[in-house]
Order: sequence, then C-alpha cells, then structure tokens
Amino acid sequence: MTDSLEETISLGQEISSTVLALESSVSKSFSTKISKDEIRSSLRASTLDGVFATIFSTITGGVLLSNFLVELEATPLQIGMLASIPMMANLLQPLGAYWADRTTSRQIYGLWVYGISRLLWLPLAIAIIVFSWHPAHPQQMIFATLAAMLVTHVLGAMGSASWLSWLATLVPRRLRGRYFGFRNSIFSLTSLVSLPLLGVAISHWTGGSIQGFGVMVILGVVTGLISLGFQLQMTDVNPQTYCFATLEPASISKPENSDILDCSIVQENELENSAITVTEALPETAHRSMLNNSNFLLFLLYFGAWAFGLNLCNPFFNLYLLDNLALDLSWVTLYNTLGVGANLLMLLLWGKLADQIGNRPILLIDGILVAVTPLLWLGTGANSVSLWLWFPLLHLLGGGTGAGVDLCINNLQLAVAPMQHHTKYFAITAAIAGVSGALGALVGGWLAQFADAGGMMGLFALSSILRLVALLPLVWVQEPQQRSLRQTLQRFIQPAQSRFSGSTVEASTK
Repeated sequence: MTDSLEETISLGQEISSTVLALESSVSKSFSTKISKDEIRSSLRASTLDGVFATIFSTITGGVLLSNFLVELEATPLQIGMLASIPMMANLLQPLGAYWADRTTSRQIYGLWVYGISRLLWLPLAIAIIVFSWHPAHPQQMIFATLAAMLVTHVLGAMGSASWLSWLATLVPRRLRGRYFGFRNSIFSLTSLVSLPLLGVAISHWTGGSIQGFGVMVILGVVTGLISLGFQLQMTDVNPQTYCFATLEPASISKPENSDILDCSIVQENELENSAITVTEALPETAHRSMLNNSNFLLFLLYFGAWAFGLNLCNPFFNLYLLDNLALDLSWVTLYNTLGVGANLLMLLLWGKLADQIGNRPILLIDGILVAVTPLLWLGTGANSVSLWLWFPLLHLLGGGTGAGVDLCINNLQLAVAPMQHHTKYFAITAAIAGVSGALGALVGGWLAQFADAGGMMGLFALSSILRLVALLPLVWVQEPQQRSLRQTLQRFIQPAQSRFSGSTVEASTK
C-alpha cells in the first residue's frame, strides 16, 4: 500500500514536471495576445507621433534646408551631397537591424536612437544663429551643416528597420492599405499647413532668413522630442520573439461605405477576435532566405534602379527654381504646398485602391506617370505661364502620383518580405535603395554643376528614361494574394454594369 502510494506520488511529480515544462515551452512560443484596444491605441499614438515628426523633418530637410544652403551659395554638387546623405546613411540599416534584434524592447531602442539623433540638431541651430550675427565663412557653415546631417541621419538610419518592423507587427495585414493611406494623409495635411507658415516665417524673420532658419530648427527639435513622447504610448514589442498578426477570415468584414471613424482607421468588427500571437522565429537564416527568394531579389532590383532614376533629378527641382530661376522662397514653398495638398487628397484613394486591386498595378500605372513628369519641366522658365499655371500643375501631378508610389512601395515591401525576417529584409532594402538613391543624387549634382538651365533640362530628360527602365523588373514581381488583370477589371466593370442594368429596368418599368 505504501509502495503503491509512493509510486503514485512519484508518477504525479513526473507528470507535474512534464506539464510545467510543456507550459514553459508553450508560453515561450505563444505569448499573451495583444488586444484590439492595445492595437487601436498604438496606431493612434503612431499617427500622433508621425504628425510631430513631420514638422521636425519639414524643418530639417526639403526646400527649407535647400534654401538655407542656396543662401550660403552652395554648389549643385553640395546640394547633391545634401540629398545623398540621408540615403547613404541607410547603408548602416543592416547593422542597426542586427543590434535592434538583440534588444528586448523596440520602444527603448527607438527612444535612444531617435532621441540622440534629434537632439544633435540643437548645436547646429545655435551655430546657425551665431553665424547670422557674424557671417564670415559660409563654406565652413555649409560643411558644418553637411557634417551634422551625416551624423544625425546615420543615427536615425540605425533605427529605421526596427521601427518599420515594430509598426508592421502592430498593423493587421488587411488594414495596412487604409491605415497607412490615412496615416500618410495626416502627415501630408501637417506638411500642407506647416510648410507655407514656416516658409513665410523664415522669409520675413526680422534678423534675416538665415537666423530665422536657425530658430525654426530649435522648434523642430522640440517637436521631434514631443513625437518620441507618443511612442511611449505604443504597445512595446520584444524582438527576441516574433509577432504574427493572425486575423480569422470570419472576424473581418469590410462594411460597405465604411467611413473613417478615428485616426486609427480600425473598425470594431475588423479587430474583433483578432490577435497578435508571439512565436519563435524559424531556423532559416535571413541571408539564405534572401538568396533563395527570387521574388524579393526582383523587388530589390526594381527599387534600387527606381531610387537612382528618381534621385537623379528630384533634389534639383527646388534648386532649379531657387537658383536658376531666382524665385523667392515664398513661391517655392507655395508650389511645394500644392504638391503636399495633392498628396493628401490622393493618399486615401490610393490606400483603399491598394486594398482592392493590390500594390503592384498601382506602382506600374503611377510609375509611368512619375517617369514622364520630368519631361514636362522642359521648356519652363520664369515667365507668367510657368509661374501661374505650369509649375502649380507639375507639383499637383507630382504630389498625387508620388503618394501612390510611396505608399505602395512600402506595402509591397511588407508583402514580399517573410515575416520572421522582417527587420533584416527591411534593412537590406533600405541599404540598397539608399546607396542607389545617393549615387543618383551625387551623379545629378555632378552633372548639374557644369550645366546652365538648359543643361538642367537634359538632366530631367535623362531621369525620365532611367525611371521607365526601372519599371521593367516590377513586371515580374509577384505580390501575395494579388489579383489578375482580368479580376481587377471585373471588379470595376461589374458594379457599373449592375447600375446600368438597374437603371435600364427602372426606365422600362416606367
């Protein structure tokens, strides 16, 4: 009896230890699910984070920074260096992804990286204000600006892949088109309001435009730090485990005529019973996965060639207006604002359309329009037709088509990269595109350095040709769950046929 009892107790202890081991293993593979409320609050915080980050990037980049260097009499090659630095810094994204994947918090890693990179703009702002009082050596100020750009963008690049992987984990796959479309439209609205106000403030600053730009940089640092505060409200993700968004098909039903109810774009029924489950990464290494993934390699070829052709002339549109045509900063910021407005209006349309027909068809159609846009700059000048009609139309076209390309490239990248290797795939993609884009900007700056306005037009024409060539690899890229051309056409033709037949029946009844 005693022996039997001892055997039973021993057996029970073995069973108990086995159960505990299994529970430990299961808990390691399947962590606590992130609730729909946490997803919603995270997406809302991400949107607000981006609003303030947009103000920061508007001040520390784009036309305002280009105008600052033009006033310092920077050469076209230096303008090309300015445009190439953020892209060249992306070379370090794989290193940043390596370090980020060995931390235990996406949130803390991002706060350290972006916090330091944005604070480093503060010494430059002070230097610009001091320079405005004693403008002795403009070339030294130019090199100081380029050096600050290099350091801050290198630090920022170290966190880009981690940030995108964090966001890809939190955004359910079937909501990406609408959410990123809405999110980017909010950023465009922010730029639409802030860019002309900042341009007017700098142009009419009592201490001069250079001093005004230095004061605005201080404002940009403050808004950049505020944006990091909203990142603290996002649900953190531990990169030591990997998150897969698993949405049951029955739990997602897209309502007809669904409207945007709040800044997260997420409807209750779309998140009901949805979960983000934590599992261990698959054993296949990232570099082996990439070499075996011909679809992703085709996407890399397209993205790299596209970045080179795009940046061959994009950084020099503003230079052409500010330097070659000697237009006032207020005019140029007005044109850029029109482009941002078109970007804002079209983003929601592109986001919904991408969810319906896929990202690749939009990239092909929009890509052709973006490719021919530089040709439309040929023959423009400082005449009334160009100032009042042609330049506004060109910026409207560029903003509207660019919105679809930027959104769908990001979504297609999320789709073709394996989920267990998101961070490393994103880092490699950014590095390839960064090097290609930087080379394009440097080559464009070198060519523009020896050209007057007519030579600049030749640069625009060359960019159009290279953009069209870059679209060829995209033809063979396969997007997961993409629809065929026939299915896409049927999706748009059938509703029209139904309305036409309905109106015909109604007319015959009357």
